[in-house]
Amino acid sequence: MARHSLKEQIVEAGMKTFLEKGFNGCGVQEITSTAGVPKGSFYNHFESKEALGAEIVDRYGEGTERRKILRDRTLHPLKRLKRYFEDLMTISTESNFERGCLLGNFSAEVSTQSPLIRERLDAIFVRWTKDIETAIADAQEQGLVATDLKAGVLASVVLDAYEGAVLRAKVEKNRRALDAFMKVTFSRILAPPG
Repeated sequence: MARHSLKEQIVEAGMKTFLEKGFNGCGVQEITSTAGVPKGSFYNHFESKEALGAEIVDRYGEGTERRKILRDRTLHPLKRLKRYFEDLMTISTESNFERGCLLGNFSAEVSTQSPLIRERLDAIFVRWTKDIETAIADAQEQGLVATDLKAGVLASVVLDAYEGAVLRAKVEKNRRALDAFMKVTFSRILAPPG
């Protein structure tokens, strides 16, 4: 089996450590210890912890296969939205509500400290919203969702509500907020016309 490059080991360790302890809760030494690499190797690949954080945000936000379902027009638009959010909820539940969403965590913790990470977060949220918007627009075109609000507005509200629910679930250590998100999103926000 091929061995990961040192850079990949550092990125994986950084992701794990940031999800468990937050950006400010760990240092380069802890990341390299988790990766099993010398501290000097870190600086061969990243100029700072902030640079590693920015790369992890990019990978976390773009490297997922899960969002592809939102653009899959072979599936019913509301079913693909439900399945997408149910899959995300499963991740929260399986982590015992410890992890939260790295993008949400970094938004709360780092966005005011690091313009670089804030810019990367903003770009990911724009693309993520656009993917949700695609599914909502398809549902509106099929008459499944009211059209009094634009799909982009609804997508922003849905994503913001989801991120808030994930944060609340992390605090409460249960899925109550996630279940409420699903119920309100699919019975009220993405409700049929009339």
